[in-house]
Amino acid sequence: MKLFATLAAAASALTLEHPNFQEFKEWQVKVSKAYQSEGHEMRGFQNWLVSRQFVMEHNIKAFTGQESFTVEMNQFADLSDEEWVEYNRLRNGAKANSDCKPMPSSSAQANPDAVDWRPQGYVTPIKDQGQCGSCWAFSTTGSTEGAHFKKTGKLVMLSEQQLVDCSTKEGDHGCNGGLMDFGFTYIIENDGITTESAYPYKAQDGSCKSGMTAAATLSECYDVAQGSEADLETAVATVGPISVAIDAHLLSFRLYKQGIYHDRLCSSTRLDHGVLAVGYKNDPSGNYWIVKNSWNTTWGNEGYIWMAKDKKNTCGIATAASYPVA
Repeated sequence: MKLFATLAAAASALTLEHPNFQEFKEWQVKVSKAYQSEGHEMRGFQNWLVSRQFVMEHNIKAFTGQESFTVEMNQFADLSDEEWVEYNRLRNGAKANSDCKPMPSSSAQANPDAVDWRPQGYVTPIKDQGQCGSCWAFSTTGSTEGAHFKKTGKLVMLSEQQLVDCSTKEGDHGCNGGLMDFGFTYIIENDGITTESAYPYKAQDGSCKSGMTAAATLSECYDVAQGSEADLETAVATVGPISVAIDAHLLSFRLYKQGIYHDRLCSSTRLDHGVLAVGYKNDPSGNYWIVKNSWNTTWGNEGYIWMAKDKKNTCGIATAASYPVA
């Protein structure tokens, strides 16, 4: 034990002398990071160094035109891959048990080259799921908020915590993951969902509160044809914000800053994160989806990411898309 303590102290001393340690301390202040122990901080520093090297190498490629997006040392730069899993708990494997119907076929009318539902009033401000695998709940409320606005003309912030606490019977598991379709089913069967202010977000599992006043209701939900970006484009163009599942496990996604995200290592089937497609743009410089995330405005392009469109279903964005109808 004494030898272990001596070795740990020596390792800590070497870390403190590292030429980048002061930069690491400044980063902690910038992102408001606090560690539970010195050992935790040292592990964070080692992960941070890996991220720092990745950012430097990737952005050199971006600035020379070899990459279409840039990355940065954001609030996730010190996380290990194991820690990162806690933020991405989508349970897409349960999709086969969904009660949502196949998306109805649409007319042959061409979709516009650009759609963005944000200035139209369909989209609430960026939220923050914290260290809880509740991405699915934020994606669920996002498309439900849009559906409610489409029906009533009123934009209401809805409660993710109600979904986290109450939709277990439908198949969700709170901070341990869930599925947007199950969230829609809960809202339909529960005769609605309440507001964020009435049932605030806690970023942890809690007991379901009954008797909440419904602020929005849903009548049904639909699944977009698996893997079809053409059908997803039609859904976004004609319905509104659409819930989508993606692969977000790569470091390039974790540290995304701006530009059109495309990483050849991103899987179209390994889906672990629920987000919201709020628009798209077909542009000669590159087509992209406008995607709302739930990692605060400090991540990405003020909380959003532009994901490559019509590039073989980037990160599986069209693999498991769905939406509700109010």
